[in-house]
Amino acid sequence: MKYDFDEMIDRTQAASIKWAAEQRERMFGEKDILPMGIADMDFKAAPAVARAVQERAAHETYGYCYASDEYLQACVDWQRRRNGWEIRPEWIVYTPGVNMALVCAIEMYAARGEQVIIQSPVYYPYYDYVEKTGRKIVLNPLVRKNGRYEINFEQLEELAADPKTKIMLLCSPHNPVGRAWTREELERVGRICIDRGVMIAVDEIHSDLVYEPRRHVPFAAISEEFAAHSIICTSPSKTFNLAGLLVSDIIIPDDRIRAAFQEKMEPYYLWPGCFGAAAQIAAYTEGEEWLEELLAYLKGNARFIADFIRERMPRVKYTVPEATYLAWLDFGDYGMSREELWNLMIHEARVATDNGPKFGLQGEGDGFQRLNFACSRKRLEEGLVRIADALDRHEVSFSGNNKD
Repeated sequence: MKYDFDEMIDRTQAASIKWAAEQRERMFGEKDILPMGIADMDFKAAPAVARAVQERAAHETYGYCYASDEYLQACVDWQRRRNGWEIRPEWIVYTPGVNMALVCAIEMYAARGEQVIIQSPVYYPYYDYVEKTGRKIVLNPLVRKNGRYEINFEQLEELAADPKTKIMLLCSPHNPVGRAWTREELERVGRICIDRGVMIAVDEIHSDLVYEPRRHVPFAAISEEFAAHSIICTSPSKTFNLAGLLVSDIIIPDDRIRAAFQEKMEPYYLWPGCFGAAAQIAAYTEGEEWLEELLAYLKGNARFIADFIRERMPRVKYTVPEATYLAWLDFGDYGMSREELWNLMIHEARVATDNGPKFGLQGEGDGFQRLNFACSRKRLEEGLVRIADALDRHEVSFSGNNKD
């Protein structure tokens, strides 16, 4: 490989939300804990991105920027090359993150008290987007069949038919279950919602992190009708580890919807930061080779987890994800309560995963932990060994406590 993803990067002094010692102790009550939850990567940025940010820093002026033609065209060309989706520069609206865009979409299409469809288990801030804006969540839980999650289309039809249901949040690819939805699945979702007057806000932040033979299908690229009924949220942040640079591209093909979205954003007076803009241009114009090697490394990590589980933790259920760098691990066979499993992870294994229950409101995440494998293979192995050793101790203790 040209790029070294095995390098162990010390992030403890970088005010990292997951690596700073004071943060780990504050969040988990443990200093010696290995953070493998929060979804940013432990790899260095692509060299072209680092170089672009450093060159911009050397200019020594950091005033207001704007979404330049170069910035917009980089996004246009990226969508064409990676996804075969022909978009226009004027369709792109800058926001400092996908979160803000999804909240904006909810507020645009659902009044207080009206309903928003969410497919659980899912990225847990979705619930706050809805509840903290005074809207109502209606759940369309995903169905797990032989370890693979599918959409309950019959229930989705019922929810969409309710006149109080106004918008759906669609996570594509899906976090945390790792599905890269097929074209047929997306077509069916879109048809159900459009025919019943339900808007679709699509979170495609993980769209570049799909493993062959799967391919990402941009929702709005399916048809002009789909494009006219959707808001597509994209960003280089997950792909190129740029979360700290606060840059996202919200792609809205429909003129009317885009004008309403821009009007909603106007009071915030948002412009791309000079470093985020420079990073996006470099990532999308020079970062493709780095990304291909990253995907190969991540795919290797995902398979490493499967092999490790088979050898050391055979009671843990895990399906290699089709997308994202997140493993959705099922510890249900151990019979632990929510509290017992979390205590084992944090205080016995000393691995800070993301706790499964927060991804579902009705127990959809009970027994699960989300583990971030965007790290060196050595660090990944260390985390898995810690978990396996803690489970071994748990089983010995459990057996001892149940002797006659």
